[in-house]
Formats: sequence, C-alpha cells, structure tokens
Amino acid sequence: MATFFGEVLSVYSRAVEEDEEELEENDEDEQIRRELEEKREVHLHWSPDVSESLRSGNKLQCSDFVLAVGHNAARFLSVYVLTSANWDAVGHASVWNERSRAVTGQSSEESACVFYRHKDNPSVLICQLTCYIAEDQLFQWTEKVFDCLQHRELNVTVLSDSSVADYKAADYLCNSSVPFLRSLHTGTFSGRPVCQSLEQPNIITGIPAAVLNHCQVHRIATVVYQCYSDVIGPDSVTMETYKPALAKLGKSIQLDPSPSTDVLRKFVKSTDIQSNLYI
Repeated sequence: MATFFGEVLSVYSRAVEEDEEELEENDEDEQIRRELEEKREVHLHWSPDVSESLRSGNKLQCSDFVLAVGHNAARFLSVYVLTSANWDAVGHASVWNERSRAVTGQSSEESACVFYRHKDNPSVLICQLTCYIAEDQLFQWTEKVFDCLQHRELNVTVLSDSSVADYKAADYLCNSSVPFLRSLHTGTFSGRPVCQSLEQPNIITGIPAAVLNHCQVHRIATVVYQCYSDVIGPDSVTMETYKPALAKLGKSIQLDPSPSTDVLRKFVKSTDIQSNLYI
C-alpha cells in the first residue's frame, strides 16, 4: 500500500491466520466427533463357541427369540424362566451413552444386556435388556443383534415396560385395571395375541419400536407386549402380567408356575424403598 508521499507500507491481514484457525478447529471437531461415535458404538460380546460360529459365517439357529425390555419384563424372566438350570449365558452387549456407561471389568452376568440360550433347545434365545439405549444407538443395537440370528422361521416376542401415565384413553382407568397388556405385531405374525391391540394414539418407543420396525421390513414374525403399570420399580403383580404372553411358547419355554418366596424377594425387595413415596 502506498501513502500520499510515495512510501510503501506493508499491510497486516488476519484473513490467512483465521482460515488456518478455522481449519484447525474443524479438524479438532471432526476428531472429537469420530471419538464420540466410536465410544457410543454398541458392542456385542459372545461366548467363545458362539463367536467361532459367527466368524465362520454361521448365524445362530434361532426359532424363538424373547426380548425383555425394562426391569419388570427382565425380572419376570429371571423369576419365572431363568431360575431353572437349563439356561446358559452366551453373550452380552456393552453400551455407553449419557445415561448408561459400561463398567470396566463387568461380567456378562452383571451386564444390563445379557443373552441366554436354552441348553436342551439351543434354538431358543432370551435377552434381558435393562440399560438405556439412546436414539442414535437403537438402529445399531437392533441391526447387530439380528445380524447374528438366522431369520428363517424366526419368531420374536418382545416384553416391554411402560408407565400407565403414558397411556392415553378416552375413559378413566380405575386402579383395578392396572397393570395391563397391550400388543402390536408385524404383518407376518400369524398367531393370536393374548391381549387387545394397542389403541391409537398410543405408540411404542425405544428398542421395542426399533425391533418391530426392523422385523416388519425383514418380514420376521414379531409381537410386542407392552405392560402398563403404575409402579416404578419391579413388583410381583406387574411381573405376573407377562405370564400369558409366554404361555403360548410352552413347547419352547417352560414357566415356573409358582416361584419360591425367596426368589421373588430377591428380585423385588431391592426397590421396595424406592417405590415408597413417604420414605
């Protein structure tokens, strides 16, 4: 730049430096985003024999897959199904998000998402899911789990917890009608649900919705049973509400008709205090 007296002055500009700073910030943001995506990835951990089978290209032969989502649904299986010695833990999922963080050194039994397989009938698989799955992880979890299962003649039953406060009805619900079941199923489901269908405008969300959508697209026979309860934590009455949902699977899954008091106490007492509003 020249002055009025002919002197040439150098002009200092921050334009180049600002561009460089923006590039550095963009690179840092991109790296943080990649690290966060990697951290939020859903990981499935299978037992050695299952892992070897999957690596060789053989998917799990599965005729019945029962997925329990929520504490009452999961503990219903613990009380009425898994108390027998006929089940082996064959895998678990690890998930990290803002509400559910994986614990270092956590065993499959301590995990909040565990898969069990029947010893005498390996084609029957159960999954207990009590951890929170974020929206951006729903598709991941569903795809990864069902990619491990053969789809031919596969039947899926989903048991899902929900608060009665989320249930919309024209008529007032009296306390005597709670808890209760409602169902939704895919077009390929040929059985008869054990309860009436979920009425509009009610919807299902989370993993049950992701699984139902996935199975509808892939033409897998699936039924979702959603239990509406007025109790926050696990309780024996809400657990029993799920019994008719698995009664039709009597050939594949045997329910314990009368679990012992000690077993019930083990899975219910931990939340008694939390459910009492006066404590």
